[in-house]
Amino acid sequence: MSASFRLDKRHGPPIPGIIGSSPAMEAVYQLTRRVAPSKASVLLLGETGTGKELIAKAVHRLSNRGSGPFVRVNCGALSESLLESELFGHVRGSFTGAIDNRTGRFEAAHTGTVFLDEINSTSAMLQVKLLRVLQEREFERVGDTKTIRVDTRVIAASNRDLEGEVVEERFREDLYYRLNVVPIRIPPLRERRDDIPELVAHFLEVYNEENDRYVVHIQREALEALTDYDWPGNVRELQNYIERAVVMAEGDELTRDLLPESVLGGPSRTPRRGSEPVSLDTLAGDLVLQGLVEAGDESDQLHSSIVNRVERELIAQVMSACNNVQIKAAARLGINRNTLHKKLKEYGLENGATS
Repeated sequence: MSASFRLDKRHGPPIPGIIGSSPAMEAVYQLTRRVAPSKASVLLLGETGTGKELIAKAVHRLSNRGSGPFVRVNCGALSESLLESELFGHVRGSFTGAIDNRTGRFEAAHTGTVFLDEINSTSAMLQVKLLRVLQEREFERVGDTKTIRVDTRVIAASNRDLEGEVVEERFREDLYYRLNVVPIRIPPLRERRDDIPELVAHFLEVYNEENDRYVVHIQREALEALTDYDWPGNVRELQNYIERAVVMAEGDELTRDLLPESVLGGPSRTPRRGSEPVSLDTLAGDLVLQGLVEAGDESDQLHSSIVNRVERELIAQVMSACNNVQIKAAARLGINRNTLHKKLKEYGLENGATS
């Protein structure tokens, strides 16, 4: 019978409501506390599921605006026209369906904070209007000429490399610099593995209470699997699996068999990321052994063909492992994102890829 033990959640997190005391998170806490009392705009950078909204709320709560409203807007969830109305409001009759005047999110966040999540999803036209709000603290509702002034702090978040978006002319450079006064990078879960036991303990407590269960022990092999997994979905993915395990557990122990195949190292497991860049030579050797390319011909033409085939296969494999996110794949390949973008076009792999 395998060993199991009870996980105890640590007390007194550096910032209330946020779990984790690893060095990577300590750096985030320190920067969060330092910037919170200021009036500076904050840009939160990190993969999906890393907890950017929690840090945004912490910045707001620790500021002198903490008693004011905190208003979140998911910029990636709405079309351009709906997002403009959501942010700035509209007047009756300004467009089909505008049957009443409506207050926008910036106005609703007056004296408080507006959190613009997925800011990278905004259109060029909307970026111009956001720049004006940041610079002048004023705007007009859709369909109105009356100027409204607001005292609102802006915190923005992106799961893409905004600097790269600027280079590719998908994001305004002046808006980027207005938002990027104080950038805070939220590390992915694979870079803060020491926090996993504490997070597991926290989610066990939450979902035990929600489901009237008593799963308070964890099998050692189960914790090892959780700690070794690379978590492409980050904390959100971990949360989902712990909730599932609590619901499915027959006793008071979270066992290895309650975890999905991907976590256990099965066929759907995501290859480890955050390691050294993949070696082209190493993969070429692997492909030769697999019969994907032929070895032994010294001609330059065939050599070039083999290298191209190997490179294409390498890029396809890494893009798949990184869920088609270019910035992650470029980091793993050890190349910059512009080079990767060109290679994807060259090899016909750009469909399905995201920045």
